[in-house]
Amino acid sequence: QNDRSNMAPEKITTENLQSIEDRERLDGLYECILCACCQTSCPSYWWNSDRYLGPAVLLQAYRWISDSRDTATEERIKFLNDDYKLYRCHTIQSCTAACPKHLNPAQAIQRIKHAAGGH
Repeated sequence: QNDRSNMAPEKITTENLQSIEDRERLDGLYECILCACCQTSCPSYWWNSDRYLGPAVLLQAYRWISDSRDTATEERIKFLNDDYKLYRCHTIQSCTAACPKHLNPAQAIQRIKHAAGGH
């Protein structure tokens, strides 16, 4: 695992622009208000909250994985590709049903699994 705590932040000298299409891919991901309704509705999270990251965390992870400007996509996927962190999701989709913002964490989790090569 990489420890970035000793790294100085990069000095930003230019804007990191994004196409309209790339920006649209983030719709439905950044709107999460971190209310944890999805976490509390997830049976996998109830029984494995010490190791399974849960739908809210994975939705936010996918938000960054999907961002064309992200430079740590592979590192993020590698970190998540774990029997418990990611693969405790059994696609029950109670997280999606519980979301007051009508977001789809279950879909984001499936897309992370696909990007990680499945299991």
